[in-house]
Amino acid sequence: MSKKRRLVSEPQGDLFAAFGQNIRLIFRLMADARVSPLLKLLPAASLLYLLSPLDVAIPLLDDALILWVGNSLFIELCPPGIVQEHRAALEPAGKPPQGEAIDEAEIIEAEYTTNDKAH
Repeated sequence: MSKKRRLVSEPQGDLFAAFGQNIRLIFRLMADARVSPLLKLLPAASLLYLLSPLDVAIPLLDDALILWVGNSLFIELCPPGIVQEHRAALEPAGKPPQGEAIDEAEIIEAEYTTNDKAH
């Protein structure tokens, strides 16, 4: 059975929550010694470009584009196992880690009723 490679960064519904999650993920990956120091140059260089007075195109637009590309590329190039480990640590309790498939054998189907006596 061939296993499809999933992208590490899967799209999420809430843009701002995903942005905050990615920022926390980048900080965790930057602090992880298992991530290559050369890879850590990507977010550092994109942040340095944001702070520099150089602008290639429209000032805010190119800064945002460089930040987005640098940070997205950093997350995608980090080892997937390490990224999944940090994503799982950032997920709220009870929610399956992002990108992890749920085993169908673990799903329990049941019916329930409520005894709502408040009329």
